[in-house]
Amino acid sequence: MHGGGVTRDLSANPAWEEKDLGLPLPDSPHACSVCLPTWDSVIGYEEGRDKVIKRMRVGYPRFFKHPTVERLFDNAKAEVAGENEDVIVLPTRASVQRAHRWVERRAETAVRITSYHGLQVLIVPSKAKAEANAYWRFSGEVVSSRQAQDFLDGKHREGSKSHLISRALAKTTGAAPDHTFIFASGMAAVTSVLRALPGLQKGKKTLQLEFPYVDCLKVQELFGQGVVYLNEAVGESFDEALKRIRQGEFAGVFTEVPSNPLLRTVDLVRVAQACAESETPFIVDDSATGPFNVDALRYADVVTGSLTKWISGEGDVMAGMATVRADSPLAATLAGSLAIDASESAPLYIADAEVLLSNLKGYSKRMKTVNANGSELAAWLANHAAVAEVWHPSLTNRENYDAVRRKNGGYGGLLSFTLKNPKKTGKVYDGLRVSKGPSFGTPFTLVCPYTMLAHYHEMEWAEGCGVSANLLRVSCGLEAISTITAAFEEALALG
Repeated sequence: MHGGGVTRDLSANPAWEEKDLGLPLPDSPHACSVCLPTWDSVIGYEEGRDKVIKRMRVGYPRFFKHPTVERLFDNAKAEVAGENEDVIVLPTRASVQRAHRWVERRAETAVRITSYHGLQVLIVPSKAKAEANAYWRFSGEVVSSRQAQDFLDGKHREGSKSHLISRALAKTTGAAPDHTFIFASGMAAVTSVLRALPGLQKGKKTLQLEFPYVDCLKVQELFGQGVVYLNEAVGESFDEALKRIRQGEFAGVFTEVPSNPLLRTVDLVRVAQACAESETPFIVDDSATGPFNVDALRYADVVTGSLTKWISGEGDVMAGMATVRADSPLAATLAGSLAIDASESAPLYIADAEVLLSNLKGYSKRMKTVNANGSELAAWLANHAAVAEVWHPSLTNRENYDAVRRKNGGYGGLLSFTLKNPKKTGKVYDGLRVSKGPSFGTPFTLVCPYTMLAHYHEMEWAEGCGVSANLLRVSCGLEAISTITAAFEEALALG
C-alpha cells in the first residue's frame, strides 16, 4: 500500500484524463497507486483543489489514508468519540501512549486514550486533529490497510512473521537476523532509532549530513532535541562538522547512501572515523539503492531502510527495517531498544509480513535489471541536448558511493534530472508516457516532480539547498531500456 503510479505499458497511449487520478493497482486492493499525470494535477493536489482531491481514491499512506483505514477511523470515531472530537487509530498501547504525550504537549490541550476491540484510539479535540495526524504521518506507527480490512471483517490476526523477514534479509545484508528489526514502515524504523540514542536523553541534538528525504529531517525536528543540518558534506563546513562529531556534540549522525533526490554520497570513511572517536551513533539509510547494492553496515552503527521500495518491488506493502552492526560498541544498547519498539510500538502486521516474504523472493533478480536500466538511462539523459544535469550514483560522488558499494552491486534505479530550459519542465512531464506519482521501487518506471510533491510549501528553502523546483525524479522499472528511453525521447522533444 505504499507504491505509486498506474501499471501501464510504456508503449501504450495512456490517454491521461482527470479520471485517472488515484487508480488502485489491479492486482491488489492494498496497493497505493497515486497517479498525478499532469503538472497542473500536482499543483492541484498540493493546494487541495477539489477537482483533484475528490478523484483520488488512494494516496501515499502516511499522507493520504487508504480508504479502508479511513473507514476504520470513521467507525472508531462514531463509537468512542464525542461531539467536536476526532480520533487516530494506532496499533499498540505503547504507540498510543507516546502519541498521547506528544499531542498534548504540541496542542497544549488534554487528549485521552481508549481501547477499541484490541486496537488503540487517541481521542482529541477537533482543534488538535492536525497534531494527531502529524504523529501518524511522521512516526510511521500506523495501521496498514490489510490490518484495517481484517479488523473490519472480524478476522484480525495475532502473531508475527517478522523473524522470517529478518532471516531472509540476512542473506543479502550479511547481518545477524537477531540484529535485524522489522517495523510497520520505514519511518517507524527511523523514529525508533532516534528514540534509542542515549545522547537524546542528555538533551543533545542530532546531525543530518546531506539533503535528506523530507520526513527523515522532520522526525529529528519533531521527536528529537533539535537537528543541525549540513546540506552538502564537503569542504570547510564538512571539516567543521567532523570536528564537532569528534568532540561528542551530537546524539547521533544521520545520512542517506545515496541521498534522495540528489543521489549524493557522503565520505562515509571520514564520518565513521569521527563517530568512532566519540562513540557517537552513526545512522545510515540505504533506501535509495537498497542493501543489494550497498553495504552501509560496514561503516554505520545502525542502517535503516524502507522495505516498501526496492526490496518489496511491488508497491503493495509497507514496511521498514533497522539493522545494528554486531561489533558496534553501542550494539547492546541500540539492539535492546529496537527489539522492544519493533514488537511493542510499530510491529509489522502478520498479513503484510506474508506479502513481503513473497515479494522478497524476486529481489536480487529485479535489482540486476533495475541497476542496468538506471545506469543506462542516467548516461542517456546526461548526453541529451535538452538535459541540464543528471544525478545518479554512477555520475554523482561516484568514488564515495563505490566505497560502500557491494562487490556485485550496482548504482540503483533512482535518478533525478533537470532541463536546460526549466520553463519546459511541465510540458515534458505532461508528455511523458510513463506512470507518475510519488514513491519508488515499483516494477514499472515512475516519474515525479519531487520538489513539488515533497517541498511545495518550502520550495524557496529547497532551492537554496540546490534542489530545483523543476527537478524530475525517476524510478526505473523492469521494462526494456529501449522502451524507457523511447518514452523520454518523445517527451524531451517537447522541451
